[in-house]
Amino acid sequence: MATFTAPDGTTIFYTDEGTGTPILALAGLTRNSEDFRYVAPHLADHRLIRMDYRGRGRSDWADPSTYTIPVEGQDAVSLLDHLGIEKTAILGTSRGGIIAMGLAATVKDRLTGVCLNDIGPELMTDGLKNIRDYMGRNPAAKTYSEAVSVRSSLLPGFNNVSEERWQEEVRIHYRQTPDGLVITYDPKLADAVEASAALSPPDLWPYFDALEGLPLALIRGANSNLLSSDTAAKMQVRRPDIIFEDVADRGHVPFLDEPEALDVIKKWKAMLP
Repeated sequence: MATFTAPDGTTIFYTDEGTGTPILALAGLTRNSEDFRYVAPHLADHRLIRMDYRGRGRSDWADPSTYTIPVEGQDAVSLLDHLGIEKTAILGTSRGGIIAMGLAATVKDRLTGVCLNDIGPELMTDGLKNIRDYMGRNPAAKTYSEAVSVRSSLLPGFNNVSEERWQEEVRIHYRQTPDGLVITYDPKLADAVEASAALSPPDLWPYFDALEGLPLALIRGANSNLLSSDTAAKMQVRRPDIIFEDVADRGHVPFLDEPEALDVIKKWKAMLP
């Protein structure tokens, strides 16, 4: 099990596989490095690095006040330093994409390109509310089989998803215990998100604009309740060179092994230096 120590002493889990141009995969808010298990075989020609944020997956739980985008961004940079990687591309799912934009605004010289998975500078309130409604709570379901239908209901907008995929999903996002299923992250993450929500939301467009000059791609779930089609269109106006596709039958967030997502990723990888 590979780990490194963040500047504040928190132990962070990561995986580092393959060779070639590095791609750092950053997951969604409550998710972890397993988010990228479906796309990993399609990135075999690159050095794929995945990190569990503090308080998620196999990383240490920490002071909840450190469950913030700036701190998690610094952890990502610390991981690059730990591995001796000067520059990397980032594949960022949801929160991971916001972290990528933040890094473009602060340490752009460390980036070679960014691919955003269902995230942008403006977020829809419906999607934010949906995430906050289930955050920090263990599911009522007691077994993986019971949780399959629950998991699909937590992620609106997903159609034509196989039973096998939902079964795999619940094993990624819940851990079986004698008392039932538990979430794979610190429940106090919900407190950190609530504290952040109480503040005035920052204008993220300058962070998006900081991506100027970097190979840029956007994958959007066609049924997303977080990234609107209008915001995606604005992003394309500001970056006419952005590689973009909607993924049919997907909400927030696409699994990344859908044909549309793989097409975007293939074109984006070809642009990386």
